[in-house]
Amino acid sequence: MEPPDFESLNFTLPQAALGHPLCEAWSGGSEGSVFHLGHIFLFLGFMGGSGIYGLLHLFTCLTLGFFCCCLWAWSDPCSTDSFLWTLALFAASSAQVLHVAYRLRGISFERDFQELYTCVFKKLGVSLTQFKKIVSCCDGQVHSLEEAHCFAVEGKTAIEKLSVLLSGRVRVTVNGEFLHYIYPFQFLDSPEWDSLRPSEEGVFQVTLCADNPCRYIAWRRKKLYLLFAKHRYIARIFALIVRNDIAEKLYSLNDKAFGSSGQRYDIRLPSYCHMSAPEVEKTDIFLQVPAQGGGEPSKHVPLSG
Repeated sequence: MEPPDFESLNFTLPQAALGHPLCEAWSGGSEGSVFHLGHIFLFLGFMGGSGIYGLLHLFTCLTLGFFCCCLWAWSDPCSTDSFLWTLALFAASSAQVLHVAYRLRGISFERDFQELYTCVFKKLGVSLTQFKKIVSCCDGQVHSLEEAHCFAVEGKTAIEKLSVLLSGRVRVTVNGEFLHYIYPFQFLDSPEWDSLRPSEEGVFQVTLCADNPCRYIAWRRKKLYLLFAKHRYIARIFALIVRNDIAEKLYSLNDKAFGSSGQRYDIRLPSYCHMSAPEVEKTDIFLQVPAQGGGEPSKHVPLSG
C-alpha cells in the first residue's frame, strides 16, 4: 500500500497567487510624525462646540488632519487606496470650511445691533445665526425718541410690543411721581410684556419719558410670538432676559424712593405704595404669627407679595 501524497492534498494557496504580500511581522518603528499629527488634528476637531464657530473649528481641524494623512499615504507607494480616500475627505472638509466661512462673513449687523448682541445675547450663548432671526423679527429698524417725548403714557398707551433701549435714559413715573430710570440695554416694557398672555390686551400703568435723545428697537407682539413658536430656544432666551430685567428693576426700587409730596414708593408693597413716609413709619406692616401651643406671638414676619 502506497503512502498518501500529502503535498497534493495541501490546499494552501501559494504566495504568488495572493494580490499583496503577507505581513510576516509587525512594524517595529513608528509611522512618522505626520501620521500622528494628522490624527491629533482629527481628535481636536471632534472636540469642537456647537454653533457656527463650532462648525468652523470642526471642519478646519478635519481639513488639517486629512491633509496630514494624505501626505503620509503619499509617502507609502503601497497605500494608494488610503491616499485616494484621505484626499477625497480633505477636499470635502475644505469645501465645508469655505462654506461656513462664507456664512459667517455674510452675518453682519449695524453698530447698534452688534452692541446689543455683545452686551446681552452673546454671553447667553446665542449664535449669530439665531440673533439674525431675532433682528429680522424687528425688521432691523432702530427707532428714535426725542428728549421730553413720551414712549408710553399711563393708562393710554396700549401694550403691543417689546422694546430695548440702546442709548439715552428714560424716566419712569406713576401719577407724576418718579419711580426709577431705564438705562441702555434694558427693556422699556418688560413688566407689561410679562404681565399679559399672548391673547390678552392691556395699557401701561406707568409713564415713560425720555430724559435725553434715545434710540431703541421694538418687536411687535404677534411677530415675536410667531418667532417663539418656531424656535423654542429663542423663546427661552427671551423669557430669561425679560425676567432678569424685571428683577433688576425690582432691586432698583429696593431703596424706596420718595416723591416731592413725601410719598413713598415700593413695588414690593403695593398696599403702601401711595402712603406718605410718616404714615408708613407709623403703620405696623408686619404680621404677628401666633406661636404653637397658645403662647405669645412669635417674631414678626414681613408681608411679602
